[in-house]
Amino acid sequence: MAKKPKKQQSGGTPATVALASAGVDFTLHSYDHDPGHPSYGEEAAEAMGVSPDRVFKTLVADVDGTLTVAVVPVAGTLDLKALASAVGGKRAAMADPTLAERATGYVRGGISPLGQRRKLPTVLDDSATAHPTICVSAGRRGLEVELSPTALAELAEAVLAPIGRG
Repeated sequence: MAKKPKKQQSGGTPATVALASAGVDFTLHSYDHDPGHPSYGEEAAEAMGVSPDRVFKTLVADVDGTLTVAVVPVAGTLDLKALASAVGGKRAAMADPTLAERATGYVRGGISPLGQRRKLPTVLDDSATAHPTICVSAGRRGLEVELSPTALAELAEAVLAPIGRG
């Protein structure tokens, strides 16, 4: 079976390499990151001119001692109890940022659900399926990847669950 043609390979992050290797159809969006902006996700939405409900942030939580990735809209917040439930856990808390960076290989504000150093359990908020495409970090601040939520869920081996709060 032939692979889909690679739409875009530039960007040079582990996330974009994973996407290109998998033959996933995606578009890169680059913008100048402002270190003074109070929210990485809202900055991305503003810079790209995309509705914040289509831009998803990647957060790392500790669920019963296991680092777990949560992908939720930047317009909302993560429901830690719902995240724990989605992966069969009891308790969740935000992970220490240093541990999150070490496990994923990315820096805060640039953590992607794709191409992580260590494959972590991943949960994608089910609101993503309401959109033909969503944007997530491509692995560094100022670089987003736009792709279908189905492709993201498949490549990240993510569980779809209602983990976001508006």
